[in-house]
Amino acid sequence: MAIDADAAARATFIPQRGVSPFMVAGAQGNYLVAADGRRILDAGGGAIVVNIGHGREEVAEAAARGLREVTYAIPPFATEARIRLVERLTSNWLPRGLTRVGFTSGGSESVDAAIRLARSHHVAAGRDGRWKVIGREQSYHGTTLATLAVGGHVNRRKGMEPLLLNFPKAPSHYCLKCQLGRHADGCIERAAQGLEEVILREGPDTVAAFIAEPVVGGAAGAVVPPAGYWPAVREICSKYGVLLIADEVMTGFGRTGRKFAVDHWDVTPDIITGGKGLAGGYAPIGGVYATDAVVAPMVDAGMDMMFYTFSGHHASCAVADKVLEIMEREELVARAAKMGDLLRERLARLESHPNVAEVRGLGLLQAVELVRDKDTLERFPASDRFVNRVSGIGLQKGVFFYPAGSGEAQDIVLLGPPFTITEDEIDMLGSVLEESIDLAAAGR
Repeated sequence: MAIDADAAARATFIPQRGVSPFMVAGAQGNYLVAADGRRILDAGGGAIVVNIGHGREEVAEAAARGLREVTYAIPPFATEARIRLVERLTSNWLPRGLTRVGFTSGGSESVDAAIRLARSHHVAAGRDGRWKVIGREQSYHGTTLATLAVGGHVNRRKGMEPLLLNFPKAPSHYCLKCQLGRHADGCIERAAQGLEEVILREGPDTVAAFIAEPVVGGAAGAVVPPAGYWPAVREICSKYGVLLIADEVMTGFGRTGRKFAVDHWDVTPDIITGGKGLAGGYAPIGGVYATDAVVAPMVDAGMDMMFYTFSGHHASCAVADKVLEIMEREELVARAAKMGDLLRERLARLESHPNVAEVRGLGLLQAVELVRDKDTLERFPASDRFVNRVSGIGLQKGVFFYPAGSGEAQDIVLLGPPFTITEDEIDMLGSVLEESIDLAAAGR
């Protein structure tokens, strides 16, 4: 069926400014297939979602089998696929101590549920005054009103402010342009101790939880914290009885070269949220994972928590279970670490580029921050949507780059390719990215 650009734009509900309509006719391996037959290397893994590659027949068979077995069951009912997935997660994937598993339809729902869970935990324990959830200045946690409120994504919050709770914000650890200069020295004190200052200012007995991405994703672009940050945050939260929520919607399930990003710092949060990589794009499913200690007061108080209509959907659970099985069988987490090192090595060639402020990341979550002037860190005008121009040129040249950024960190190329990416494809990615930046900067 022939689809023109106008039809493709209508199918997006509200077209995104700076992004040309693009019709995807198919996908296989590490590539999207355009309606005109062109193969596009998926260097963004969609929205940093695809991990095992596109078009796996055994995953499609698992989905079909799941739909034949159980079309729909109300979430409080268990199904075999859901039980298998819970057992796989608690046995093989989640950090030790995270034993309670709930499912959602995706990342925004996961974080929304985690916020409700944190509040419910304190209410059940008799601490009704604890309701505030501290977020961070440069962060993104989803597009529901609660997740926008706790997040710090300037662009996505814009216009919604009257509808959002005024949750307090702790400092981020975006070091590129802070008063400490372009390095992480002192960042632990500024960011982690800054969290403690916020808790004390708000009153510890009013704070339910602190939420943060272990590696900041779309809001600032693969910003990796200094080594001591997460252990310090864990200590501070424990000191004041504040639940620690790690938002691993983007980083979880191998993306950073470990099963979960918090594993890099040997930290166990009270709650973890997940999405994206859980099913690798093959099904809409996310998760909320908690310790027994978080859930126990609710159980003791006889308190329940309302589910989402499609929580734990049988076919989605079957798909996620198969994706994780493939990840284990093919040792794709280790491969993400290895290919992440190769990607970072290839991107290092861009560090001297006049329009590249910084290359950063962990595993197969890497970012290139773009500026008009490398020395002064002068940004391109926001109205230029420079990163969208880079992404558009990349598409024309056969590579999809995920455009990201918010606020001051406004032009970020975020890279999150499938873990199955090859060395040749990494080289192609790097070459096309450099050429795309050059052409965009030249106004072509």
